Amino acid sequence: MRNNPLKQLRVNGQSIWLDYIRRDLIKDGELHKLISEDGLRGITSNPAIFEKAISDSNDYDSDIQTMAKDGKSSMMIYEAISQTDVQDAADLFKSVFTETKGIDGYVSLEVNPHLAHDADGTIDEARRLWHALNRPNVLIKVPATIEGLQAIRQLISEGINVNVTLLFGLPRYREVADAYISGLEERLAKGKSIDQIASVASFFVSRIDSLIDPKLEKIIEENSDKASLAKQMQGKVAIASAKIAYEIYKEIFSSERFLKLSAHGARPQRLLWASTGTKNPEYSDVKYIEALIGPNTVNTVPVETMNAYRDHGNPEDRLEQDTAEYARILGHLPELNLSIDALTQHLIDEGAEKFNTSFDKLIETLNEKRRIE
Repeated sequence: MRNNPLKQLRVNGQSIWLDYIRRDLIKDGELHKLISEDGLRGITSNPAIFEKAISDSNDYDSDIQTMAKDGKSSMMIYEAISQTDVQDAADLFKSVFTETKGIDGYVSLEVNPHLAHDADGTIDEARRLWHALNRPNVLIKVPATIEGLQAIRQLISEGINVNVTLLFGLPRYREVADAYISGLEERLAKGKSIDQIASVASFFVSRIDSLIDPKLEKIIEENSDKASLAKQMQGKVAIASAKIAYEIYKEIFSSERFLKLSAHGARPQRLLWASTGTKNPEYSDVKYIEALIGPNTVNTVPVETMNAYRDHGNPEDRLEQDTAEYARILGHLPELNLSIDALTQHLIDEGAEKFNTSFDKLIETLNEKRRIE
């Protein structure tokens, strides 16, 4: 374990999941190798990942052609392909799921992103996917929109595991945690068990810096009296937000309200650090892993980031280090006429549109594949 930084993260209480799925990864034994040699504990997926898997390989061509000849639409083909891959991956992770008593070993599948602002539609689709997948170690991804909050509460009350995605802001994180706990309370009030329900809150990290850093750079270039402050904050706002989110997590899940549920076997909704691939080449390629290592957390990483961390990661519990300093960073944003709440709301809106675009590209890719003779 000492020789592999990825495995060492488990000593610090953090689980590494992979933000990637592809059929050959499952069929060729690579996923099994990642589980056994790197201590991989789960997988997250989204339509963009499936689009890349389908367009960049021939692994799916035969199935696509067969289903197309049977009159299946591109949407039906996507659902069949994605559900098969998620089921197969979940089966490989079943040993992790059993070993960790349901803490890890999960594979995530996302509801149609076009339903992001449709609570009833999200609930119906999540139910359908949950029953179609028919695996205890899957998570249904639901966006942290206002409508998504309603869906999260309802789905948790029905015993459906949820991965909350598109989460950027601290006020919204509180609402997500409340939706999870409210769902547990509703389920318990009906006399149903709550000890087998799993949920993670996927807090997107690097996109925050990608949005705010250019605004800070503009302030610096203008050489205003705020330039020095702006320079100090570059590349730190995302990590600051994540560190404060973790403080909120500890507050909420040690509260009397949650402890009443914990007495009945309820598990905390773990924070999952998402969007942890470094987008700015001037920053370390493991920046969003190193700074956010801490107990009871998950980090889902793209393949390139996972490989980088295996090569030169330096695991250490840093999540609770310098929290007061990072809190001050968030507190200084208004001095630069930057509202973190407004900016993170923009990221939710923008993220929902990007997810829609990715989904539409996926369907178009399948349309093209269906036409291949």
